[in-house]
Amino acid sequence: MLQKREKVLLLRTFQGRTLRIVREHYLRPSVPCNSPLCPQPATCRNDGKLLSSEVTHYMIPDWKVVQDYLEILEFPELKGIIFMQTACQTVQHQRGRRQYNKLRNLLRDARHDCILFANEFQQFCYLPRERGESMEKWQTRSIYNAAVWYYHHCQDRMPIVMVTEDEEAIQQYGSETEGVFVISFKNYLDNFWPDLKAARELCDSILQSRRERENESQESHGKEYAEHLPLEVLEAGIKSGRYIQGILNVNKHRAQIEAFVRLQGASCKDSGLASDILIHGMKARNRSIHGDVVVVELLPKNEWKGRTTALCENDSDDKASGDPPSEPMPTGRVVGILQKNWRDYVVTFPSKEEVQSQGKNAQKILVTPWDYRIPKIRISTQQAETLQMCEMPVNTPGNPWKVSPEEERERQDLRKTHLVFSIDPKGCEDVDDTLSVRTLDNGHLELGVHIADVTHFVAPNSYIDIEARTRATTYYLADRRYDMLPSKLSADLCSLLGGVDRYAVSVIWELDKTSYEIKKVWYGRTIIRSAYKLFYEAAQELLDGNFNIVNDIPEFRDLDEKTRQARLEELAWAIGKLTDIARHVRAKRDCCGALELEGVEVRVQLDEKKNIHDLIPKQPLEVHETVAECMILANHWVAKKIWESFPHQALLRQHPPPHQEFFSELRECAKAKGFFIDTRSNKTLADSLDNANDPNDPIVNRLLRSMATQAMSNALYFSTGSCAEEEFHHYGLALDKYTHFTSPIRRYSDIIVHRLLMAAIAKDKKMEIKDNLFSNKDLEELCRHINNRNRAAQHSQKQSTELFQCMYFKDKDPENEERCISDGVIYSIRTNGVLLFIPRFGIKGAAYLKNKDGLVISCGPDGRSEWKPGSLQRFQNKITSTTTGGESVTFHLFDHVTVRISVQASRCHSDTIRLEIISSKPYMSPDTELFHQSSLLLKSDLVKEVTRSVEEAQLAQEVKVNVIQEDYQKYCQTKGRSLYMLLEEIRDLALLDVSNSYGM
Repeated sequence: MLQKREKVLLLRTFQGRTLRIVREHYLRPSVPCNSPLCPQPATCRNDGKLLSSEVTHYMIPDWKVVQDYLEILEFPELKGIIFMQTACQTVQHQRGRRQYNKLRNLLRDARHDCILFANEFQQFCYLPRERGESMEKWQTRSIYNAAVWYYHHCQDRMPIVMVTEDEEAIQQYGSETEGVFVISFKNYLDNFWPDLKAARELCDSILQSRRERENESQESHGKEYAEHLPLEVLEAGIKSGRYIQGILNVNKHRAQIEAFVRLQGASCKDSGLASDILIHGMKARNRSIHGDVVVVELLPKNEWKGRTTALCENDSDDKASGDPPSEPMPTGRVVGILQKNWRDYVVTFPSKEEVQSQGKNAQKILVTPWDYRIPKIRISTQQAETLQMCEMPVNTPGNPWKVSPEEERERQDLRKTHLVFSIDPKGCEDVDDTLSVRTLDNGHLELGVHIADVTHFVAPNSYIDIEARTRATTYYLADRRYDMLPSKLSADLCSLLGGVDRYAVSVIWELDKTSYEIKKVWYGRTIIRSAYKLFYEAAQELLDGNFNIVNDIPEFRDLDEKTRQARLEELAWAIGKLTDIARHVRAKRDCCGALELEGVEVRVQLDEKKNIHDLIPKQPLEVHETVAECMILANHWVAKKIWESFPHQALLRQHPPPHQEFFSELRECAKAKGFFIDTRSNKTLADSLDNANDPNDPIVNRLLRSMATQAMSNALYFSTGSCAEEEFHHYGLALDKYTHFTSPIRRYSDIIVHRLLMAAIAKDKKMEIKDNLFSNKDLEELCRHINNRNRAAQHSQKQSTELFQCMYFKDKDPENEERCISDGVIYSIRTNGVLLFIPRFGIKGAAYLKNKDGLVISCGPDGRSEWKPGSLQRFQNKITSTTTGGESVTFHLFDHVTVRISVQASRCHSDTIRLEIISSKPYMSPDTELFHQSSLLLKSDLVKEVTRSVEEAQLAQEVKVNVIQEDYQKYCQTKGRSLYMLLEEIRDLALLDVSNSYGM
């Protein structure tokens, strides 16, 4: 049953009238407490987020603590926090929307163990404000009263700790109620969270800053700036119309004299003012700065100033100028600030070496505003070491980083026993992965995938970890990248560079020397020293037997001829053996239906001055597949390992099957070339794409694979506790379990997987798990965040590529520039045009066959096009343009045409690529011939041959089993097995559906 309370306020308006304001407040006997200890959860309606049942106490912060220490309360280690409605409303009113939104996001975040309790609507928690009681005392009293009620509501089973900065409250309530403790926030961190060093350091910093502000306030008290009015007076005055709310705008040319307040919110309608309010002079501004949300009191009309008058030192200057006096405009003074305009800054700290060498003089931080119009400044501080990220390891010429003796004892050392090397694109700095292969003493092969051990340098919930979690991924744009981790880690200490010692997490398989069957697998932390940092093109040359590339590999330059030849043969054998293993691994996945999809990937080639030199589509090399297969193998085996150890809280990656209707365009386009695409399963789709080959035009298969890619669903990260095991499957890779483990420098998901793998290894060894793993609920929320950031990164990369494509063609004359003319392939028919793919530049876009004037394209005997009156007629796989003179031209799917590329500028939107068909015949150039020769399918003939051999071996095995089964049926013999087992087999056979023996 609701109880109604009323509060009556009598306020005097600016015009002198008395205004009566009535506030109604309704109370109810039960509101959600969201505690697992609630004796009546149905009555409280605890259907939302619940507090953890594993905490030793509940913590209730006072309103002042929530205001000043919200950054610390966001630490995920702090659990069991109950935010009272009174404290939240205080933050909303006194700290503004940005701080309040941070608090709301914290309460909504499933990863943080905190709830909101509506104490002001609970019948037994609400306390009316007493006459003469200050707002701050009433807020503290209300929160303490709610804490006592909450303790008794949970049947005195959970201690309550109320943290406050009010010393009087600590003395008054500290020992008033048994089970409810009242202490300061600093004492709370020191006593309850002694291991949370970062939080205690931040708390000390906040306390120091507060003391400095209080000293500054005491020094400035009594000077020309008047104190601001209390918040409740300001709010009441705004509602009554006595005061006006707005945003302060300071004239940067006359900052000492002129400022205006632009009306905001209800003040625009209720004040009746038709213009901004003039604030004349610094004194009337009362400590406010540009961008502050301020409260203004209007001066009497006889004191209003005209703008011209306000800009002069006195009225006599206005008269002496000879200009007519300006109309007086509303003039006022600032009586309070509702919200400060805090700008975001980039802070650069001095290095530890500078601090040690220069002493206190180096204790300055560089503050760079995001707004380039504001100059950079240096701020002196005695807390530079406390404020900067002290978690970063040191690696300088004077103090180089070294492998620690403790890590040497705990890790497997591969520096002298394994030939380890990396294969990456040219110029790559963040080397995540390296490979190794060798022959063991027993004749078997050993394959190793060694991944950068990022988690050694990035501790859970550290500053770097929190920032990396927020970013979630590295953003790769056409000409630059934005790292997830600091460059000292991503490009140096974590990067598996050549010739230096590095920590790694390795997966090592023992393989049969001929069949490459996996005999056993080992996971663990290692120390490696990469011997070679190869780029893809060099590795491909070595794979092809071309040793002339040796001069482009820095590690061979200073060797004598004999040593060079021996090491070159050793490296070539390793690359060849890795490729052979990768072919067999890929063949097994192909037998299960692995898809080979096609994406348009373009590399921007820049010159020394960062100008765009060329756009180069990615050329497929078999060594790309070799590296990719090794990484896929590692990801698959790590996925199995962490799922077996943590079946309900492992991070995996799923790729759901696409909807069949998304394949309709693919099937229709393939049908136009006489191919049938079976999309019932990934196996049938893969086989159909392999068979859809036009020997005269390799672009056809590329386009069909590209259409299949567009029809796919997005692969997503997920927590294994959130769905059934049959939903783990990765459709594109044809694997039952898959994750991302091989790129922890640029993906936060891989960092989580590394921690899971280390915990799984510790669990196998019966050791204590050091890292606190995410629960299923927390991991599910984190996966949602990572998926969102990945989509944003992909979108940014696509937009960056499109931008640089426009920049490349923008400075070129489309009529005379040779590179603006290229060959294009029609891959889709539309009502008024066609969609084209430009293989030379990786561009996809529309070409219109009817222009804005209603003219249609017409092509003469030589193929050249021109615009003439006519009409278009669209068919399923072609479109025909017919002029009024009877001339016609038909464009079919997969026809090659000559295209002119230009840039279409826009005043409102970004520039776009414009494609225009200038000839119905293909455009041939030396570049086109070379491109067609290099446009081979990613799956080489050797991989196809291995796939066929694996399938034939499986088929032979099935035939052998069928023959044995026929013998059993013919002679009715069980070969030693019991009659009971035979009957069980018959029963199982009766349940089989053999109507579709070739289905998945």
